[in-house]
Amino acid sequence: MHRRTRWFSVAAGLAVGALALAGCSSGASSGGGTAAGKDVKVEIWNYWDGANADAFDAMVKAYDEQTDGVTITTATIPNADFLTKLRASASSTTLPTIAIGDLVWVPQINQIGTLADLKGLLPSQVLSDVNPALVSFGSIDGKQVSVPVSANNLAFMYNRTLYTQAGLDPDKPPTTWDQVLSTGKTILEKTGKPGYELFTQAGDSGEGLTWNFQVNLWQAGGQFLTPDNKAAAFNTPAGKKALQYWVDLIKSGVSPYAAWGAFEKGEAAAAQEGSWMVGIWAPDPPFDFGVAKVPAPADGVAATNLGGEQAMVFANDEASTKAAADFLAWFLQPAQVTSWSEKTGMLPVTTSVATSADYLGWVDKEQPRLRPYVEQMADAHARPNTPLYPAISLAFAQQIEKALAGEVGVDEALANAEKAVNQVIAQG
Repeated sequence: MHRRTRWFSVAAGLAVGALALAGCSSGASSGGGTAAGKDVKVEIWNYWDGANADAFDAMVKAYDEQTDGVTITTATIPNADFLTKLRASASSTTLPTIAIGDLVWVPQINQIGTLADLKGLLPSQVLSDVNPALVSFGSIDGKQVSVPVSANNLAFMYNRTLYTQAGLDPDKPPTTWDQVLSTGKTILEKTGKPGYELFTQAGDSGEGLTWNFQVNLWQAGGQFLTPDNKAAAFNTPAGKKALQYWVDLIKSGVSPYAAWGAFEKGEAAAAQEGSWMVGIWAPDPPFDFGVAKVPAPADGVAATNLGGEQAMVFANDEASTKAAADFLAWFLQPAQVTSWSEKTGMLPVTTSVATSADYLGWVDKEQPRLRPYVEQMADAHARPNTPLYPAISLAFAQQIEKALAGEVGVDEALANAEKAVNQVIAQG
């Protein structure tokens, strides 16, 4: 029996940057399908819309053309409603087969329903090719409860026009923290605009500040939480070094203490921006911009922060679980990862594609500004995979913001943040 595929949209999802789409390259199935009888049904929930949703549906269709015995349906759930709808479906025993959501949701979704251990369902060569940080994030209590299907990270994005106006070489962006400070001062002096925008305010979730700060924390040799995620680990010399860097940038005037958005409006010369901005700006850039790897301390290490989506399989029944795993194994093969990455502008989740001449040749020809992001995948870190992370992130950011606002010193802010984070963890 030939597999049937159909698509429907529950509602518009969260828009993310994407490149123009065309055709879909397919590869050999990993051997799925059923021998005979009624088709196995696989339902996939994701929050992609627009071009990304079209690209994913095209991938499903490509799989359809080479696989028998399975019926796949896809549904777009709004980002803001995703976890709520999953919890409701768990209560009514109507969970989808596959949920594809934000990386930081994995620990929470793991508590909503029983997730299949993909370690025994996916070929070992598939898992071994996936970016190690992304694989480790999906490892919970000895099980591989998720695998990545898309990735992004943070790099140094800058306004080439402002660099030129300040008398700086736009082809030589800063590579160290000291250079960010010195070039930022020059830009401020020559143009009157801040040289480097920081995410300085906690807001409602705290994650903008926390996610950006973690990059510099890791570069300084620090860690955010202990390996078991049971205590804060940032109140260290490395944490003090990273926070002092931010405070120095603000005190110098290079970085404003203000709401985020100045760089994107052309009112600041640089910022730590996500790879999705390359796709968003590709059709009509607001100004001439460049991208470089995130500047690190001269005595530090290269690092950036990972984002993206991960796929989880609910163990609803054996047949649908195996069919879902077969689809994911196919999706993570080089041909599919390459096609998906090129059509959406998302970064490859596998090492073989991220370093392949085929993909890198496409990047250099079509989207050269993506190159630093792709190269940084080798140095990328994933955030702590604990269901408490959203609350931890907010508690951390609320205390760190006080140092950025000049209300408390670096040592006091880190001590207060440590206390607040540990309290969140203790309360569970």
